[in-house]
This record gives sequence, structure tokens and C-alpha cells, in this order.
Amino acid sequence: MGKNRLHLYTGNGKGKTTAAMGLALRMLGHGEKTLITQFMKDGTSGEIMALSTLPNVKIFEGARMQGFIWRMGETQLEKARLENAGAIMRLMDEIRAFEPRLIVLDELAVAIAVRLVTEEAAWRLIDTALEYGDTVVTGRYAGEKLVARADYISRIEAEKHPFEEGQPARRGIEF
Repeated sequence: MGKNRLHLYTGNGKGKTTAAMGLALRMLGHGEKTLITQFMKDGTSGEIMALSTLPNVKIFEGARMQGFIWRMGETQLEKARLENAGAIMRLMDEIRAFEPRLIVLDELAVAIAVRLVTEEAAWRLIDTALEYGDTVVTGRYAGEKLVARADYISRIEAEKHPFEEGQPARRGIEF
């Protein structure tokens, strides 16, 4: 079967998570087990709700975000860091138990960049995931080490977005 690959979807454009979820859907369509977790998000996205209804998918909810990081005080940030450290340990156990062929670590690049997840913990998680299957990391601000290690890199850049014109996000139908 060949080496498991690290996929990186990064850049400031819209569509990184969408690309990762499309890859998950492709894997599920081939009957392969897929594990998805989201960092920096609250777990209420439409793609998570839809994918969770399919067989062979496991949604790991331990890395959920409560609130916006830029609104957190140092006490809240430290609590979030500790929660993420514990979640990563449980996530690695879940990967070992479930043995997925695809692991999606949505927004992990951002969680590393804003120091909610240490680089050391992120690499332990990525290495564990790669033992079992292809692994996808998404998010802006992908660091040099992540870029150097990735087998596939897709940079998604914004050319135009309604937000630039002052329009708010369309929750639930943002596509």
C-alpha cells in the first residue's frame, strides 16, 4: 500500500476546510474509515453535521473551541491550552483504536500559530495519524516545518470576498 501522506491546505482564502471535507467524503465513498477533528471551531458546522451521519466516520469533539481567542484573557487562554493538550492525548488514543485511513486535523495550523497547541504536541499527533493513514492539516499561518514536511500543499488565496465589502458571514450557508 505505500506511504501515508501529509496534506496541507493553507492560505488566506476560503475553502481549506471544504477541500479537506471533500477528501474525507471521497475516502468514505470508498468505504474507508475517516476521523475528523476541528481545532478553533465549536463543532456546529454543516459539514460536520452531515458527515457524522455517514458510516465509517468518527468525529472527535475533544478539541472544540469556546469563544474567540482574541477575546480571551490569559487565564482563559491557559485553560484552552490545557484542554487542547488533554484532547490531543485522547485523540491519539482514538486514532490508534479506530485505525482510520484518513485523519483530518482541521485548523491545526492556526492552533499551532496562536499557541493553543504546542509544536511538539502537534508533531506527536501528526506522526501518530500518519501511522494509520493519510493526514490532512488545514489552516492559515502554516509554519515552515509543516510546509517542509507536507507531501501535498494547496495554498488557497483570496481574490475577492463579500467580507471586504462589509457583508457579514452567512452562518449555515457560507459556501
